[in-house]
Amino acid sequence: MNTSQFIAKSVEKSIEKVTFTWQTPSNIALVKYWGKSNPQIPKNASISFTLNNCHTITTIDFVKKEKSETVDFDLFFEGKQKDEFKPKIAEFFKRVENYCPYIFEYKMIINSENSFPHSSGIASSASGLSAIARCLMSLESELNPDLSEENINKKASFLARLGSGSASRSVEGPLVVWGNHPEIEGSSDLFGVKFPYKVHPVFKNYQDAILLVDKGEKQVSSTIGHNLMHNHPYAESRFKQANENLGKMSEILQNGDLKAFVNLVESEALTLHAMMMTSNPYFILMKPNTLEIINKIWEYREENNSNICFTLDAGANVHVLYPENEKEKVNQFIENELSEYCQKNQYICDNVGFGAKKL
Repeated sequence: MNTSQFIAKSVEKSIEKVTFTWQTPSNIALVKYWGKSNPQIPKNASISFTLNNCHTITTIDFVKKEKSETVDFDLFFEGKQKDEFKPKIAEFFKRVENYCPYIFEYKMIINSENSFPHSSGIASSASGLSAIARCLMSLESELNPDLSEENINKKASFLARLGSGSASRSVEGPLVVWGNHPEIEGSSDLFGVKFPYKVHPVFKNYQDAILLVDKGEKQVSSTIGHNLMHNHPYAESRFKQANENLGKMSEILQNGDLKAFVNLVESEALTLHAMMMTSNPYFILMKPNTLEIINKIWEYREENNSNICFTLDAGANVHVLYPENEKEKVNQFIENELSEYCQKNQYICDNVGFGAKKL
């Protein structure tokens, strides 16, 4: 596994003080990855839609100082100092220190905010860690101005992955593949790549309404969930199935077969939850209202010959996916019938986006 390409070159110039701000999106996997080995290598390839409205905005102030043996940073989340978040970020810096040795020469003030509830089953670690990776790469590209945009994007995804696997899919958009797959040109376990083939127009500006069934802390962290796959009785079958499903999804995205898309996306969501229910210890992450919503979606699809479908991350919230030409009717259905199953009737209307933006 050749990671030497990501080791930073010797610094060409000195920068005393600089600030960067990035807005990076969350993403929702269509084919899920569940299970990984060190260092953050997926057991199967995955593909996700990058979202537009669900994002993290992170500003990092870099101030030059004497080189130290530990990384020096302060962390503020939504205006408040958050020392409880520091261990995860410190671990991230430890993982990337070989690739970004310049971080020992700066004091970093990190200010971050989400456009969605933290730890609510929306991938906040994906958007949060990809934002930090983007800021690091902005500094690196200032220190070494000859870096190409392609190299910057690739390394940003590589670094983000070391913090959170799914963060590798939040650097670019609208469709990103992470994990080596024989049918996806350029795919890698080390970083995410934009889906390399022409996507059927029906998937342009695809809609995703996120129904906030449970805005509390997740019942089980993603790290614990992934670790449960190590001795899982169905793990190997699942990894094989996921890679086969990614091959099928690649064809669907190119040919625009919405019925096949619906079937595959929902099957993947339920399989993820089946893995959690059949692990030891076992978890049921859906809530009663999650099931109510799923049944309502199935009824609506049957009655209206609709292409609406759902997917789930490792939590109770429901992502409702639908093509743009159904937006008006489906949004009405969500407001009139599904919102009552959400905490305080809350949901977020989102759509597919195009990756990180420098602000």
